[in-house]
Amino acid sequence: MAEILEAAMLVCFGLSWPMNAYKNYRARTAAGTSWQFLGLITVGYLLGVAAKFVAGSITWVLAVYFINLACLSVNWAIYFRNCKLDKAANETRLKA
Repeated sequence: MAEILEAAMLVCFGLSWPMNAYKNYRARTAAGTSWQFLGLITVGYLLGVAAKFVAGSITWVLAVYFINLACLSVNWAIYFRNCKLDKAANETRLKA
């Protein structure tokens, strides 16, 4: 039962990442995106994975951690893309 509850928590939390990635991709700006928040969440997931290995509790729930990390990786990629777009827009404004 504990595994089901943990997986449910991860699924509920993890559903936000695709929605966030889509919103940020369409926004085309990193404004309003906190790299510190993304970093803390990334560390949290990695610690959760480490806890599974340390406890020897390598079950199907570990796959949900990796799916969430993959979705979070997409958010990181979009964040860096948007930073690049912001830099280009600022340089264009300075030239004008």
